[in-house]
Amino acid sequence: MINCIIIEDQPPAQRILKKFIEDVSSLKLVGLFSDGILALEFLKNNAVDLIFLDIHLPKINGLDFLKSLSNPPQVILTTAFSEYALEGYELNVVDYLLKPFSFQRFLQAVNKVSVKKETDTRFSNRESLRETTTEIYVKSGHDHVKIKIDAILYIHSDSDYTEIFTSGQKILSQEPLKYWTTNLDELQFCQVHKSYIVNNKQIVKITGNLIYLENQIKVPIGRAYKELFLSRVLGTK
Repeated sequence: MINCIIIEDQPPAQRILKKFIEDVSSLKLVGLFSDGILALEFLKNNAVDLIFLDIHLPKINGLDFLKSLSNPPQVILTTAFSEYALEGYELNVVDYLLKPFSFQRFLQAVNKVSVKKETDTRFSNRESLRETTTEIYVKSGHDHVKIKIDAILYIHSDSDYTEIFTSGQKILSQEPLKYWTTNLDELQFCQVHKSYIVNNKQIVKITGNLIYLENQIKVPIGRAYKELFLSRVLGTK
């Protein structure tokens, strides 16, 4: 999970960022601030992985705020002014979102954070099911069911629960979809819809907005997730 904060003084922009963050299961919003001074106080006592930072802010300019941080987290700049892009990248920001930006463009920026996170030592001690684990135990009711990770076809969200499908069984898990997007290897498992994660190794074909798995199982591709999914699986952009 990527803990993030928003520093933005305009309520409409705040609402858009909050909605976009809520729609990305790997993001967790832990704070929203209308100026940098309030955010600085929060950062003194709270660990944050990512900041969505506006540039034109009251009290302190967003770029000046960023320069004031001795060990800044990753930053995505959000602004209506293109002339600050070069200075932003000189400060090693992850991306520069020019308002108004689409959800797809937002996802592209967030995906850069996810890739960098894998090699960042700040995240090295977090628990994960990635890479070295070949089997997992899924708590289902009073049971713990062992599943081979490669045997998972797809995972479907059902409110606060998830259904894990293999070729021979369906397991109801008490974990939400966010748990699986955070802990399963993102190179093998990809969220393709707000309610679906697929195992890329199990894909038979992709036709239009549908993914076909074995036994003609079909999983929809959400419009907001399609470009990112295809870039990972097919290497397209």
